[in-house]
Amino acid sequence: MTKTILITGSTDGIGLLTAKQLAAAGHRILLHGRSAEKLETAAADIGGTVEAFNADLSDLSAVKSLASEICARYDRLDVLINNAGVLKTPRPVLESGLDIRFVVNTLAPYLLTDLLLPIIPKDGRVVNLSSAAQAPVNLNAMLGKGHLSDMDAYAQSKLAITIWTREWAKALPDGPAMIAVNPGSLLASKMVKEGFGVAGNDLSIGADILIEAALGPRFADASGAFFDNDSGTFANPHSAALNAAPAAEVVETIKTLVRQHG
Repeated sequence: MTKTILITGSTDGIGLLTAKQLAAAGHRILLHGRSAEKLETAAADIGGTVEAFNADLSDLSAVKSLASEICARYDRLDVLINNAGVLKTPRPVLESGLDIRFVVNTLAPYLLTDLLLPIIPKDGRVVNLSSAAQAPVNLNAMLGKGHLSDMDAYAQSKLAITIWTREWAKALPDGPAMIAVNPGSLLASKMVKEGFGVAGNDLSIGADILIEAALGPRFADASGAFFDNDSGTFANPHSAALNAAPAAEVVETIKTLVRQHG
């Protein structure tokens, strides 16, 4: 059965490879990127049934526009893969005062999911890109009241998306499924090359698990779970995600920031 699948950050890296493989399998791919030129190139490269959407996820108003555009064109979205992410950038602090890692890696996928939820069916899935790099969230830093190193901001933003995945799943017992996935450490993406200066491991390691998380039976009843592809198993995320009070504070902070800046 043909599925309609939105993959954010799908003009290169794991997102692009995932889009290629899903399109080759006959699925309709909604491609996303922030460069019109790269979107055009990626769409031509992927082939199949592809539609491109241009939006800068560091701007939450652009996220709203993206969701509106998709909802205007589609009445059903079977899978949302929140893949886009930022580690290093020349300007980590946005004009809003917020760290771009929290905005792109945590807030934008939260807002996009919220706005697209009305067209995601109960048997649909939201797959969120987490990481092996996870660290307790400094709420003041998330609020833009303190600055973090690149890796600290990245690790905290990835724990934050893992937390909201878990907490939101509890509120949706009938679906759609919300799943957090570490696609694999140090894969050969642009982010890894720029962030760590290494070539990285085979991207198909990440693409294969994202496709399975999006469509495979192993993930059908995995809402709220965290899958660690380094170990190849469902696992507990960082212990800070399992502590109810701090997790609730993280989610409330996310909601506050989305209201203020979205």
